[in-house]
Amino acid sequence: MQSQKCVVVGHGMVGHRFVEALRARDTDGRWTLTVLGEETDAAYDRVGLTAYTEHWERGRLALPGNDYRGVDRIDVRLGGRVVEINPTAKFVKTADGTRVDYDALVLATGSYAFVPPVPGRDLPSCHVYRTLDDLDAIRAAAMRALGAGGAPVGVVIGGGLLGLEAANALRGFGLAAHVVERSSRLMSQQVDEAGGALLGAMITELGITVHTGVGTETIRPAQRNRPVRRSADTDALRVTLSDGTFIDTGVVIFAAGVRPRDELAREAGLRIAERGGVLTDLSCVTSDPSIYAIGEVAAIEGRCYGLVAPGYTSAEVVADRLVGGAAEFPGADLSTKLKLLGVDVASFGDAMGATPGCLEVVVNDPVKQTYAKLVLSDDAGTLLGGVLVGDASAYGVLRPMVGSQLPGDPLSLIAPVDSGSGAAALGIGALPDDAQVCSCNNVTKCDLTNAIAGGCADVPALKACTGAGTSCGSCVPLLKQLLEAEGVEQSKALCEHFPQSRAELFEIITATGTRTFSALIARFGSGAGCDICKPVVASILASTSSDHILDGEQAALQDSNDHFLANIQRNGSYSVVPRVPGGDITADQLILIGQIAKDFGLYTKITGGQRIDLFGARVEQLPQIWQRLVDGGMESGQAYGKSLRTVKSCVGSDWCRYGQQDSVQLAIDLELRYRGLRAPHKIKMGVSGCARECAEARGKDVGVIATESGWNLYVGGNGGATPKHAQLLAADLDTETLIRYVDRFLMFYIRTADRLQRTAPWVEGLEGGLDHLREVVCQDSLGLAAEFEEAMARHVTGYSCEWKGVLEDPDKLTRFVSFVNAPEKEDPTVQFTERSGRKVPIGMPVFVPERSTDERA
Repeated sequence: MQSQKCVVVGHGMVGHRFVEALRARDTDGRWTLTVLGEETDAAYDRVGLTAYTEHWERGRLALPGNDYRGVDRIDVRLGGRVVEINPTAKFVKTADGTRVDYDALVLATGSYAFVPPVPGRDLPSCHVYRTLDDLDAIRAAAMRALGAGGAPVGVVIGGGLLGLEAANALRGFGLAAHVVERSSRLMSQQVDEAGGALLGAMITELGITVHTGVGTETIRPAQRNRPVRRSADTDALRVTLSDGTFIDTGVVIFAAGVRPRDELAREAGLRIAERGGVLTDLSCVTSDPSIYAIGEVAAIEGRCYGLVAPGYTSAEVVADRLVGGAAEFPGADLSTKLKLLGVDVASFGDAMGATPGCLEVVVNDPVKQTYAKLVLSDDAGTLLGGVLVGDASAYGVLRPMVGSQLPGDPLSLIAPVDSGSGAAALGIGALPDDAQVCSCNNVTKCDLTNAIAGGCADVPALKACTGAGTSCGSCVPLLKQLLEAEGVEQSKALCEHFPQSRAELFEIITATGTRTFSALIARFGSGAGCDICKPVVASILASTSSDHILDGEQAALQDSNDHFLANIQRNGSYSVVPRVPGGDITADQLILIGQIAKDFGLYTKITGGQRIDLFGARVEQLPQIWQRLVDGGMESGQAYGKSLRTVKSCVGSDWCRYGQQDSVQLAIDLELRYRGLRAPHKIKMGVSGCARECAEARGKDVGVIATESGWNLYVGGNGGATPKHAQLLAADLDTETLIRYVDRFLMFYIRTADRLQRTAPWVEGLEGGLDHLREVVCQDSLGLAAEFEEAMARHVTGYSCEWKGVLEDPDKLTRFVSFVNAPEKEDPTVQFTERSGRKVPIGMPVFVPERSTDERA
């Protein structure tokens, strides 16, 4: 079969989905694809665009497999704008004059940010919120505004989803954010008047100034009553509103909606819909039978859809058509569930009650700040749609029920759960088999139950088998509910020797006072234990007392790193990592570390945690090295332990001209307070002295960022294979309150997390998520705050350096020999070779530990 050429113009989320869909269907290799992307970045998650403002790493947003490296018959060309389509000769031309022929052309050009015709919209400090490059420009403008002094302000024109995300980004930069919305309410396309009123009040409480019912008249350079002192002042603007008020600002962001990028199609003579967009039929074919349109640029039977799920559906339709199928666009679910600045918002079905004769059932609780509305048929028997603000936990069950008969009293579906009814109690069992549980990937309840019957026994297996939960993720809680409803028991057993979970074992050890593994397994478990339960119990015992981890029976429980209080390296040698609280180190300590490295021939490395690692030490050298470090006033940095590692800090107000608080001292205080604290997994912290975030605090398990009024506390950030950004737990805290909240957070985590569970998945797995965590930590909803704080106080009082404890105990020192039968015999000396100008070790055998465990260091 002769190969045919398909050209895809646009490499966004929908364009990428089309390529993946065609690859899966084109089993005969009929099509070769050329993908032409205008941006220099390959397809990335534009839905999660705001996350880029938290980590500034483009790669984190990249869609899996977006470069098609090593894939035959796919050619991706980025950074080249298509400027011409020639339907007659069937080719496209890029800005550099390159001609690309096609047999089928797929337009996936998406949309562009609409900028209303406001005088001054072209000034340098005006931006749109659409691409990664846009966000880089906004960040630079925000930094200039901060550098200008005074009270930096940012203005967002548009109060929809993107507008509120942009406002959140400005707030994260440290600017006072204003949102200007011409409509009478925020998110007017998703929520009604009452829901919008509550949303506006909640957003205002978060420190964002909301202007509704007003337009933007002009944007002009700001008037100044003082001499210009910095070049950043020249970017200052004055935004005048239609009610006569004005806002002086350093950054203006337009987030007033989008328009389909149909200019190529217009110039090529393709039919355009009345309101814009390339007109297609239900097969997504345009007025030219060789040209298709998908995603936001497609006006399917005259209507453009601005959500990713309909875009994915259109991509699947065209992929099916190109391999001879007859798929048609089935319509679109325009439901949305969002969390904006920590506020839940959801709408589904006929949210605005446009159906003639429809009824509305509303529960509006301004005290608890929740609003829920259901739109029903005229006989109150069928659910047509709804709006949820403040608490969207019922969304997962309610959205798939749209168009179905209600299982009971409508009020019971949205009444508060603590009243004895509520949708949460209704559960997924009430959904019909054809209910669409995952709208992004068109997965029904029946699809999921069939997958469970076929052997899928957990959420990851369901996601892999059906695709449900792999896009926006809002349906993931329902997958777990469905597994439980189908009788698939989710075991919480730690291992074959303990039927209890780690959290349950923690409670047992605390309640019974059990202090040895043998006593615990004899009473509450079975067998002799294994490589899973022994280190877990060792960690719990360490978390609940100040006993040395190498005392008595507990020494035999430790994994290979804790066994020698050092990280084993790939060549069998060990690392030595002294603690450097907050990165604050004296000249004498630097000299001492350098001299030890020279004397023992060790490789030195400054880490991302502001410490100095020494690599290449042999087992019997560890006590000698640590004796010198301890004598020099240094202590174990516990790089080997599932415990606090470091508290990273910028230079703060001591040295930085932008520093708002003393981040160095707080970092030192935190590290000295929590050093040695054993946990289910390692813990990292960071303290930044201002919103510039030089300590990268929001990538840590506990992150603290200075504000003019105090400290913002972020929790649940992790690096590693699945990076997660920390979320704001509380804002503008004084130092005493901050430390109390961190105490409670850490102790709650240590008590309830699973084995080897980092704080990010732990927070995600909590029933109620961050909101529940905030209630526990800040509002003491469980009544455990005093207990948490007392436990932390005991830890602080009982702390001692583990290596100092070894050096003072001859029995513990006996384990640090290379050969038990020949303690004086030395291991082969670690040797180094040069690689790209760096020293790397050679000549050492790989050490195989007595017990292989999941280190996950």
